Amino acid sequence: MHISTITSKGQTTIPKEVREFLHLKSNDKIVYITDGKRIVLTPIKGTILNLRGVVKRQNKKKIRFPRLREEVKGKVVKELLEEMK
Repeated sequence: MHISTITSKGQTTIPKEVREFLHLKSNDKIVYITDGKRIVLTPIKGTILNLRGVVKRQNKKKIRFPRLREEVKGKVVKELLEEMK
């Protein structure tokens, strides 16, 4: 078992053994996943580009990302305006 202390600013040091086990180095990102009464600490490796090809599309229609981005922005703005009413 490894123990660390939380500072007054809410910071903690990940013990060396845990960093080595997870292959963490300076500036790596980690994510905390809640699982019932536990928190799972998982390193985030790679970039969004590493996910390319993970999801299989039903049709081979090309995705127009600028248009998709604008559609998403519009929906977000619409939802925010609804919440403000």
